[in-house]
Amino acid sequence: MPSEPTPRIALIHALEESVLPARAAFAAHWPQARCFDLLDSSLAVDLADAGRLEEDMMQRFQDLAHYATRHPGKGGHTRAILFTCSAFGPAIDAVKARLPMPVLRPNEAAFEQALELGTTLGILVTFDPSRESLAAELQALAAARGRRVTVKTRVADGALAALKAGDTAAHDRLAAEASRDFGPVDALILGQFSLARAAEEVRRAVAVPVLTTPDCAVRALRNRLAQRGLESASRS
Repeated sequence: MPSEPTPRIALIHALEESVLPARAAFAAHWPQARCFDLLDSSLAVDLADAGRLEEDMMQRFQDLAHYATRHPGKGGHTRAILFTCSAFGPAIDAVKARLPMPVLRPNEAAFEQALELGTTLGILVTFDPSRESLAAELQALAAARGRRVTVKTRVADGALAALKAGDTAAHDRLAAEASRDFGPVDALILGQFSLARAAEEVRRAVAVPVLTTPDCAVRALRNRLAQRGLESASRS
């Protein structure tokens, strides 16, 4: 049998707390991939300060993607990009439109999976600017598939500050407490990469499927590149 391919994958972050969850997901689901990280932690700060996605932020995403794809390294040229910050959907879509390779928003794979689980879906976040954009993204995805869904959102207040302060136990506890506030849902999506570390505690707090964005994203990206490889092989 042929050996597992080792493609070069760019991980682009706007929160430093997303780096380790992304790496953990690759270690669990695609250890053969050669990942590298690009981080601009000022993006999340600037978005929270401005209250909206400004043109300069859009351009910075283009600049990060250009850097990621221009410079080859171990594993050759970059084969795909995974963005890990959920509050920048339009900026990521603009990158998608300009690149021929797979470019994933952080939540799209989890949303795809959630739509298979029901019509009342919850999204938990710790970064408030992500809240409305993620609900709109999930509703748009459902509409594109001819589905009607009810989306409930909650913010785990104080959890991100606790994580930034190094209090991981408080972060996980606050996430679990917030997850109990949704009422009846068919599935719960932890809407940020940084929330993945709280998944087990959240699962103990609720009785519905809990989806983490990094795990879903890595599996989806692996499948997409594998499919591309099969399509290329069939044409050769």
